[in-house]
Amino acid sequence: MNARVRLPVHTDQHAPSYYAATVNRRIECPPLAGEEKADVCIIGGGFSGLNTAIELAERGLSVILVEAHKIGWGASGRNGGQLIRGVGHGVEQFEPVIGKDGVFQLKLMGLEAVEIVRQRVAKYAIDCDLTWGYCDLANKASDVEGFREDYEELKGLGYQHELRMVPKEEMRSIVGADCYVGGMVDMGSGHLHPLNLALGEAAAAQSLGVRLFEDSPVIGIEYGPEVRVRTAKGSVRAKTLVIGCNAYQNGLNNYLDGKVLPAGSYVIATEPLAPERARELLPQNMAVCDQRVALDYYRLSADNRLLFGGACHYSGRDPQDIAAYMRPKMLKVFPHLADVRVDFEWGGMIGIGANRLPQIGRLPDQPNVYFAQAYSGHGVNATHLAGKLLAEAIAGQHSNGFELFAKVPHITFPGGKMLRSPLLALGMAWYRFKEALSG
Repeated sequence: MNARVRLPVHTDQHAPSYYAATVNRRIECPPLAGEEKADVCIIGGGFSGLNTAIELAERGLSVILVEAHKIGWGASGRNGGQLIRGVGHGVEQFEPVIGKDGVFQLKLMGLEAVEIVRQRVAKYAIDCDLTWGYCDLANKASDVEGFREDYEELKGLGYQHELRMVPKEEMRSIVGADCYVGGMVDMGSGHLHPLNLALGEAAAAQSLGVRLFEDSPVIGIEYGPEVRVRTAKGSVRAKTLVIGCNAYQNGLNNYLDGKVLPAGSYVIATEPLAPERARELLPQNMAVCDQRVALDYYRLSADNRLLFGGACHYSGRDPQDIAAYMRPKMLKVFPHLADVRVDFEWGGMIGIGANRLPQIGRLPDQPNVYFAQAYSGHGVNATHLAGKLLAEAIAGQHSNGFELFAKVPHITFPGGKMLRSPLLALGMAWYRFKEALSG
């Protein structure tokens, strides 16, 4: 095997992923130095922070965003690049808190979230390889029944995009493998280059007057009617603060830190494949995802690499060799790729909440401090929705969506940092055991 590009444990540069190797723009963002002032200060230069900044600037507010590393350094610039409808898992569980209509509105917002991405890419002419087409893959018959329920529900919500059930005998028109018993195609979801999307949104924010500062870790926050955010070389005073650090809280705020579990997710990218070989794998160039607890998700890149991801880790420990860990999973689906080189391997942390609903709200004791985090694997679309809802609330516009999300309580993971990851890892192992028993 040829040498692979591997992800260092800590870096102030982007993880040397396929995405970092194929960025199509650079943006200039100096470190914060000296005293600055704005209507709103945002901590975090991922999709949450960038889209909140764009939405606020479009509403006429002055915004400063500070990022500890580089724009898109975290999950926003490293994820699988899948843009899939929906927010949360099993949102019916929240009916006692927000009512039937609230659940209905959450489901509609799960569709709106993808449309926000579609519109933002179009409005600001962002080149991010946006491609439409996605398929849920069934591992067993009960998955197919679940898809049928999803199909009927989406139709009932007035979903405007093509949906179709794919029987087992037609699955090779979607995936060149024999391990799935059916699927559901959704042409309103798709895939993209997430780092190029983040950088394009950063450029859009700058064009609206947002001031972006990189390499500026926050070392302290002074709360009050006016918030002061301090870095090593500067500070920002603002009427309102937004914290959008997700899995990379690093103790910034204890309340938020305890409600999100950082979980590792990993991706490999093969060498570029001949076009005909790439189309044997995914004949319609769709993004796909299976239904297992330790799920597989994969797609083709614009230059015909297979990007294969999954293996969500709750232990807090990354595999020593990501490619050695992920390659057997890829070969289980596509054994005929044994001769294919892996050119890139990388990982990063996604934020998981206990109830799997994005956490969007404000601090209970600080009404001018807002937050968004814990997207549980649906971050590409849900972050864009969060930005819109936060901006509506901050700008004083009535936001029924913000109020719905803010009503849902979120538990603090027990055991603190030392115990919460092992406890959840044990729980997920139990779910995998039950999944294996169910066949």
